[in-house]
Amino acid sequence: MKKPAAPAREFIAPSDLTFGFSTCKRCIWIKYWFSFELKKDFPLVKSLSTFQEEYFRRAPMPALDPSLPAGTVKQWGQWVKSKNILINGVESQWKLRGIYDLLGHYDDGSVGIIDCKVSDSDRDSGDFYAPQLEAYAYTLENPLSGKAFEVQTMGLLVWKLGGVAQTRPNEFASNEMGFGVNQLYIPVARNPERLSALLEEFISVIDGDIPDQGSECHACNYLDGRLKLEN
Repeated sequence: MKKPAAPAREFIAPSDLTFGFSTCKRCIWIKYWFSFELKKDFPLVKSLSTFQEEYFRRAPMPALDPSLPAGTVKQWGQWVKSKNILINGVESQWKLRGIYDLLGHYDDGSVGIIDCKVSDSDRDSGDFYAPQLEAYAYTLENPLSGKAFEVQTMGLLVWKLGGVAQTRPNEFASNEMGFGVNQLYIPVARNPERLSALLEEFISVIDGDIPDQGSECHACNYLDGRLKLEN
């Protein structure tokens, strides 16, 4: 596969530092040089996540979790873009860009990043999502334009489905039902050094030649299997 003269995109998505890069480096490479990727739709998860984010708009930060300092959720669903990423003191051609879920503003002027999840996955851990949240922190502290913010806290706000409830007890014919959720806040520690090392590896991969496919990549394994059947 011939590499184009220039990549198809200039921004690295924070989510690619977790889901994409850990699964298949070849798919990531193709995405950044050819803007070609397998689209994934999660309609129900997206709807539930939107409800979750809307519920906490303008909420006091301690309402999300008592451990959080005094402050208020003042921003949500906004794009953030970083300056060019430095690798060993040298400016690369790549920047970070993503959309955070909730941004709390603390009374001392710093901010807290909240990433909302509606899921029952064992992968909903602070360690797994730490690079993604740290990437958001990097863009806020090193913005391409506008005011920089000091990021004091990062965390996941997880909703796990807890069962079904009737909105009107003993009235089955009304068809008015609701889902209950169990809420969990998972703090994520800041670790800029880990992000720097990961970005160095990520950029080394996408700036190089096409890598091997990931052994657990569903897209690549499907294509391989289909080619074998056709041949």
